[in-house]
Amino acid sequence: MELSQDAKNILGLQLPTDPRWVNLAEISMEEILTDHAFCEQKAATSCISIIQRHGDKAKLVSALSPIVTEEWGHFRLVLAELYKRGLQLGKQRKDEYVNALLDFQQKGGDEEGRLLDHLLTMALIEARSCERFKRLSEGLEDKLMQKFYRRFMESEAGHYTLFIELAETYIDKERVRRRWAEWLEYEANVMKNLAIRGDRIH
Repeated sequence: MELSQDAKNILGLQLPTDPRWVNLAEISMEEILTDHAFCEQKAATSCISIIQRHGDKAKLVSALSPIVTEEWGHFRLVLAELYKRGLQLGKQRKDEYVNALLDFQQKGGDEEGRLLDHLLTMALIEARSCERFKRLSEGLEDKLMQKFYRRFMESEAGHYTLFIELAETYIDKERVRRRWAEWLEYEANVMKNLAIRGDRIH
């Protein structure tokens, strides 16, 4: 199955989400919204972590500060959607997808390489989230939920490009491109080996 050309051009992802995932997600809305809420929360805290580690990089701090606010706002939107539907925020679950990405990050070595991998990890998570939200916005039967996820899809696409741009601001562009290609190949293999679960965003 081919990934749509627009997703390839915008996201670069090498492996599309299995279409069965949307069907599973639709019958697990409390679980998928709970997982989504915690994904937004973790995105905010990850940006805070990057700022704390690299406070001397003014452009990075200026760019990521509003993202912290936005991601936390997304958490509140998902939480409100849960409550509006009479659902409850469940417990945070182990994120096998993100943990697999963290295993690929550079350990030790030069600080530039560690920063690059941190930013590319964030870019990849945002890209995959965008692709998943697109699937939900097009595949769910609930029209209101289609609109709900369309909004998130558009936001995540912007975040993905921001992290790539920040990497290229502080690191040689050729190095960024080479490492990004490695990340895309690795992520495709991660996706191949993960079970299709409707209670997870990733």
